Amino acid sequence: MPAGKKVNTKQPRATNLNEEEIRRIKTDTGKPVIGYLCCFAPPEIISAAGAIPYRITGLPGEDNSAADAYTEPYGCTYVRNILARATRGEFDFIDGLVISHSCDMVQRLYGIWTYYHPLPYSYLFNVPHQVSPWAQRFYKRELGFFKESLEQFTGRVVSPEALVEEIGISNQSRTLVRKLYEQRKKLLPGISGSEMLNLLMAGGTLPAKAFQAKLKEALLKAEAAHGQESAKPRILIWGSIMDDNALFRMVEEAGAVVVADDTCIGFRVWEKDVPQTVDPYDGLTEHYFVNFQCPRTDRGPGSKRFDYLVERAHEYKADGIIGYVISFCDPHKLDYPDLRDYLKAEGLPMLLIDDNYSFEPAGAIETRLQAFVEMIG
Repeated sequence: MPAGKKVNTKQPRATNLNEEEIRRIKTDTGKPVIGYLCCFAPPEIISAAGAIPYRITGLPGEDNSAADAYTEPYGCTYVRNILARATRGEFDFIDGLVISHSCDMVQRLYGIWTYYHPLPYSYLFNVPHQVSPWAQRFYKRELGFFKESLEQFTGRVVSPEALVEEIGISNQSRTLVRKLYEQRKKLLPGISGSEMLNLLMAGGTLPAKAFQAKLKEALLKAEAAHGQESAKPRILIWGSIMDDNALFRMVEEAGAVVVADDTCIGFRVWEKDVPQTVDPYDGLTEHYFVNFQCPRTDRGPGSKRFDYLVERAHEYKADGIIGYVISFCDPHKLDYPDLRDYLKAEGLPMLLIDDNYSFEPAGAIETRLQAFVEMIG
């Protein structure tokens, strides 16, 4: 990176713009908007119930003081950021709230939000922490309870046919996302990592058809991209939720290319289709619970649970992995030592960025990224 050049971490994000678009769609359709945090509660069920699913996101680096009256200052900065936004009324366009028990701090967010800022509809979606036959039955039963609560709120019955149709639409989006990821396997990727993350953020905040239009446009540009093969180091990014592309842009400014990822809003939810099963709730259980590689879910002891990540690194010819962990994110922090050692044994160097969801001080992060890129380059 040229001396004195800084990445603008305050760059407007796709999510900011999509908030205005979702307000317009709500006005045009008359449908309620259901905000959700984490995708364990499938957005396909929300759509099938006649509502608009909207993935709630934060604004890294913004003032979180509005949350100080409700939660301790050493709690998860991502959760506090979202609570501050809710307290300031920035989610005034949503009619309902769905929060999954992804971690204890997120569950606490549900209690605080619904008590102090109640909405017409709210639902806490319970998720087991182990993958086992009984846990799968528990999760599938929870899907049924979730469906019933939405039906009571919207007045629309979620028929199996309507749910299958919504699953088919979301799988069309996944097909387009995978095609874009194929472009990233090239020696000269047809789309940058920061551009890809912006698209995936739009996938959580826009109706499927609007999202697919953006994907098709990006795919045409990626397929038409030509140029010399890139010799830049290739990076896979792993870690906590990232609903801002600041880190991706920092990596790119440091002289590398982000070719793959393993994050909540990234490839985890788009990598595979929701299976087509006789009972659509079986397919949703397999996709969102069994197959979703989140550290909050215990998959048994041993480092072999990271095999999928090593396979992805090799598939995209990654030279190194950069981890991003938000302060107080225990699931990812507890996984990191084992993951680091396992990757080292596989010949994959790893750098960890521990951040308070602000990407500040930017200069310190940039220096570490530059050193890592130079080392693997």
